[in-house]
Amino acid sequence: MNFSKLLFILVIFSIISCKKREISHAQDTKSLLTYVNPFIGTGGHGHTYPGATTPFGMMQLSPDTRLDGWDGCSGYHYSDEYIYGFSHTHLSGTGVSDYGDILLMPTNKVTFNNGADGEEGYRSKFSHDKEKAEPGFYKVHLDDTDIDVELTVAKRSGMHKYQFPSAENQVIVLDLEHRDQLLNASLEIVSNTEFKGSRSSKAWATNQKLFYSIQLSHPIDTSFEHYAQKNAERYAFKLVNPNNEPVYVKIGISAVDIEGAKKNLAQEIGNKTFSTVKKEAQKTWEKQLRKIVVESDNEDYKVNFYTSMYHTMIAPNLYQDVDGRYRGMDLKIHETKDFDYYTVFSLWDTYRATHPLYTIIEQDRTNDFINTFLAKYDEGGIMPIWDLSANYTGCMIGYHAVPVIADAYLKGIKDYDAEKALLAMKHSATRDKLGLKSYKSLGYIPVEEESESVSKTLEYAYDDWTIAQMAKQMGKEEDYKEYIQRAQYYKNIFDPKTQFMRGRFRNTWFAPFDPYEVNFNYTEANAWQYSNYVPQDVSGYIKLLGGVSVLEKNLDTLFAAESNTSGRHQKDITGLIGQYAHGNEPSHHMAYLYNYVGKPSKTQEKIYQILTEQYTNAPDGISGNEDCGQMSAWYIFSSLGFYPVTPGSNEYIIGTPLLKKATIHLENGKTFTVVAEGINAENKYIKNARLNGKTLDRTFISHEEIVNGGSLEFEMTNSPSNWGTQENTLPKSSIEDHLIVPAPFIEKGEVAFKGNTQVVLANADTNAEVYFKLNDGEFKKYEQPIQLSEKTKLSAYSKIGETKSAVIKTNFVKIDPNIKISLETAYANQYNAGGDHALIDGIKGARDFRTGTWQGYSNVDVVATVDLGKEKWVESISTNYLEDQRSWIFLPTSVSYYTSVDGKTYKQVADLKIDSAKPKENTNIKEVTMHLKGSNVRYVKVVAKKLGDLPEWHLGYKHNGKSWIFIDEIMIK
Repeated sequence: MNFSKLLFILVIFSIISCKKREISHAQDTKSLLTYVNPFIGTGGHGHTYPGATTPFGMMQLSPDTRLDGWDGCSGYHYSDEYIYGFSHTHLSGTGVSDYGDILLMPTNKVTFNNGADGEEGYRSKFSHDKEKAEPGFYKVHLDDTDIDVELTVAKRSGMHKYQFPSAENQVIVLDLEHRDQLLNASLEIVSNTEFKGSRSSKAWATNQKLFYSIQLSHPIDTSFEHYAQKNAERYAFKLVNPNNEPVYVKIGISAVDIEGAKKNLAQEIGNKTFSTVKKEAQKTWEKQLRKIVVESDNEDYKVNFYTSMYHTMIAPNLYQDVDGRYRGMDLKIHETKDFDYYTVFSLWDTYRATHPLYTIIEQDRTNDFINTFLAKYDEGGIMPIWDLSANYTGCMIGYHAVPVIADAYLKGIKDYDAEKALLAMKHSATRDKLGLKSYKSLGYIPVEEESESVSKTLEYAYDDWTIAQMAKQMGKEEDYKEYIQRAQYYKNIFDPKTQFMRGRFRNTWFAPFDPYEVNFNYTEANAWQYSNYVPQDVSGYIKLLGGVSVLEKNLDTLFAAESNTSGRHQKDITGLIGQYAHGNEPSHHMAYLYNYVGKPSKTQEKIYQILTEQYTNAPDGISGNEDCGQMSAWYIFSSLGFYPVTPGSNEYIIGTPLLKKATIHLENGKTFTVVAEGINAENKYIKNARLNGKTLDRTFISHEEIVNGGSLEFEMTNSPSNWGTQENTLPKSSIEDHLIVPAPFIEKGEVAFKGNTQVVLANADTNAEVYFKLNDGEFKKYEQPIQLSEKTKLSAYSKIGETKSAVIKTNFVKIDPNIKISLETAYANQYNAGGDHALIDGIKGARDFRTGTWQGYSNVDVVATVDLGKEKWVESISTNYLEDQRSWIFLPTSVSYYTSVDGKTYKQVADLKIDSAKPKENTNIKEVTMHLKGSNVRYVKVVAKKLGDLPEWHLGYKHNGKSWIFIDEIMIK
């Protein structure tokens, strides 16, 4: 070969090598609707429904098979055998029940009993063999009446199609009482084919208003004596249909008024046929699902993926009529044409992955969500935490509208008033309720001040970090400094000895400590499941732990621990792998933390295990409550190969892909394609990666790299590789300026003591110096344990350089050393109020049982004997009890006091009866006092008798619930 030919070949090779690698888009010629299985999540504890809805639509038209109970939250459970009817609003995957409005049921007889009592009623048996569900469509055969039912919807309206077996006895029942507590209802018969009315109800949303307009394809028989017979708020209508044609029912709903319901129905459905409405709904769904197109040789993976896509798109729900009117958080009517207004924001769940997913595939709608938040801020005075139908539910913790806004803003999604948004975000963070008063002043929430104090401190700190990031981007340096310091408050609840995040009870650690125990210090979790929640400052957390090897070891231990919990039964803790609980949200980021310590192969192992074991193509195919899209968003991100561990950082941490190929079709017209070469059941590890054709060593990608379009290619292998293990390739989450000093804590010493106590002070940061003072003395450096023998007020703070922590104050109480207490029945550890001496420590319980100041007894009598040490003149005996019936805490049925001189022979001095089973709405503290008129006594015995089984009127009765007694304190004068 001569030189010129060689040169030509080299030039051609160079051109070919420099040409950008072409990656074809993922393709699927089938309708993506065929991969959606709406029955996934309807079994187990998924709490989803199979009925018809549109993407983010107002109406959810679905069968109701269950009237109450935790696994009936969506109104449907796959294990049920009866259908009560078809209502028009449902919640998807929540842990609290509501909705189920305006139930219609075709039947063959006039009856006003739904049949739940076992008597004859309008409910009907059904079979899954004769049931079908698709996006925008549902069909079922009612076995008892031989009626076929089909349902389809538009955004705010829907259609029923009934095929009766004969022209005789065609009856439709309208049940306005169905499900939640009815406050008010109305029905007006406009004509023999048109009805309208309203319904207001009370459940999770305590004042929900809904209006409806119904049109029938066939007239009602006005000569029939029961054509509009009313039984409470249930109605029966007999139809005139001599040719037995299909019966169509059109219905529009509105939260504004009846006129709004009529307009919604007229504009969206009008004269359209059932097939047209169905076709339009499914065309919309097809377009939505094609925002991400995937390829896989495993059909179940595709079903799980597209069902997850479906589940992320059925909430939040439109809450605005076609004319722009809506009911705001002040329950007044507002109007806007500038954005769509929504409700059902399950933000404690969805800020983690669902809303970050929307920043990729729903950017326009994200602007609407944020404008909705700001409207709710104007209407109700604060942005929502969990809002439902113009009601604040008071459910869950944090102020997680904040990270949703910050994450969107930092990703360039800004079609709203950013200045107002930052003001609303700071407003959420500066209230004095829900523990924020203590959090702002101390840098953490004490156990005795607020329930779920550990979880709230951690989640507030993350939320504050997102405020800091947005403030910094906007040039608000003072705001940035304040909130980046608050973002470090997690350091104040880190116990370096156990390496867990723990509750601080009177500035000691809540004890006895069991990381497996589910108690009131955590939200739907235990210490295992919350202690790794520092997504905003993983580097700072690693420093507290003592290095990357410690975090790796802790993660290994987390996934290998016993899969049992102790303490309070928490239904939400499901999907356990060790103590990692995938069925609930606090664990969702944890498997990705291995990337931060240079062990991405361990992330890949765990992510693959979760994807393939915790999600299946079956009714119980979701390992916990679906939670309005969060469980599904985790699956979507993770099966693509990356996940937003820290929304607001604009980074996605790489896990391992599950799919052969996936193409994201972005709203800007660009595409981003993920390819997994050699993917199969054995090849779950990443050998190499390329981003836009160039080698990618780092184990994270940015939001900009996705929305700018391009490709991410993984080369898969069957064993761990060295990819992504070098220090410069690891993701980094760190706070590096305006560093705080953690507040000191009492490592040793009894706050309520006899004789004397030795107090040891410590700090989570070993570089910190501790200063203290006693009573009104001067602060001095702490250098050795402090000996206390009298009632004392101790104040302390920590210092590094010129930076100081907050000052903590602890009142040490001296108990008369001669007084003793013996407990003949055992209290629950999670409600120990400080231990065996809690009932005589002089500190009384607060109104909230979850603050740790009450001693709780589950389904047992309380029997306690106080030894005064010697005979004393006693004037009165008092005990305090908490009553919070919604939390199963009842007053005792009786309280008896006994006295003794020798501890052997007791005299009953009081036997006070209490009607504890009487329903009470409010939380109360009852003091039970007996005046003795003076007598010599050494021993006082208190016997408080339990109620035992919950009364029939109580929601817990059907679950064989047992009562609690909460007592504190025994006071002897």
